Amino acid sequence: MKILFLSDNFPPETNAAATRVFERAVYWARWGHEVTVITCAPNFPEGRLFAGYANRWRHVETLSGIRVVRVKTYMAPNAGTLRRTLDFLSFMVTGFLAALREKRPDVVAATSPQFFAAVAGWAIGLVRRRPFVFELGDLWPKSIIAVGAYEAGLVLRTFERLELFLYRRAACVAALTHAFRDDLIARGIPGAKIAVVINGVDLARYEPRPRDTALLKEWGLEGRFVLGYVGTHGMAHGLRNVLDAAEKLRDAPAVTFLLVGAGAERAALLAEAEARGLDNVVFAPAQPKHRMPMVWSLCDVALVHLRDTEAFREVVPSKMFEAMAMGLPLLMVLPKGEASGIAERERVGLWVPPEDPDALAQAARTLANQPEVCQSMGRRSRDTAPKYSREKQSRRMLAVLRIAAEGRGHEVASVVGVVPGAR
Repeated sequence: MKILFLSDNFPPETNAAATRVFERAVYWARWGHEVTVITCAPNFPEGRLFAGYANRWRHVETLSGIRVVRVKTYMAPNAGTLRRTLDFLSFMVTGFLAALREKRPDVVAATSPQFFAAVAGWAIGLVRRRPFVFELGDLWPKSIIAVGAYEAGLVLRTFERLELFLYRRAACVAALTHAFRDDLIARGIPGAKIAVVINGVDLARYEPRPRDTALLKEWGLEGRFVLGYVGTHGMAHGLRNVLDAAEKLRDAPAVTFLLVGAGAERAALLAEAEARGLDNVVFAPAQPKHRMPMVWSLCDVALVHLRDTEAFREVVPSKMFEAMAMGLPLLMVLPKGEASGIAERERVGLWVPPEDPDALAQAARTLANQPEVCQSMGRRSRDTAPKYSREKQSRRMLAVLRIAAEGRGHEVASVVGVVPGAR
């Protein structure tokens, strides 16, 4: 099968969309499919080109058997609204034009966020007369309303109409969570054309390992009980709550929060932690993907953290599956919903309400003082991780693409199903 996939993010970027698209496409290429990914030069989240890359109109490379076509875009940091929107729109245009130069695929797919990539995917499918699959990675623009990036008004109503248009015109939708599927059905999208393909983890990369002693020493974490947050430090993540919790743990100096990553809020968090004199918060820069297992190896607990907003009840952060594969217990600090439900059902972690530093501090203290509890949840994490393997997810998504290519996207839910053994 010839698969044409549009994704604004792709390795060496390390955010969830980039990792998900790449790791699945590796399997598809390995299984004999022709996979072309149209993306931009890597620059997320700071809007700066990665070393060794150029922002060219068109650059073609092969990565792990995947044909990667990188296009020129307007680059902006993952902050603010206007410049990011211009960034998204530029990829929509140049990605569409680049796709017209590629040989005709059997199926076209695009992932969100952002959904302007999906606009390009739909347009390519229309022009090339091929079915379009919308992979729903985030309910955009709902998620940007939730973090206050846009105020409700004409622009948002226009975005929402465009969003619904894309769902209706797609041959089928592959939603990352059951809650996303429920949301679409509630807004009039036929459930029969919506499959659920939950996120996953590459088990070949992530597995329990001893602490990386060199990195432990470099980051000053020797002798510490480490709660690690690994990922974007953005508007959606509410990490100031971590600083407030750390303030309440001054009497337990061994209990330390490790924040690894980049993003719009990182500089402000760094400055505030320094101003408060929080020695129990350690910041580390974003790391390349191959170093992620080393980073996780330093942690006693994986911190999964989001702001307190209704939209995030529907989100299942991919980092929780990486941590589970590493054999780590989870501390879920987010609105109670699908992600916390997985952690509680599988008994792999604790949940505390978001934006409640007292609750976070108490949970951190409890876990630090009860190593047997951490070990028990960690064992269950590792035992449970194979249910969420990237290979299983890849097969499931490939089935969605094949059904769409056969012209049966309207029945994808009955063929692929909506419950991947995870609800």
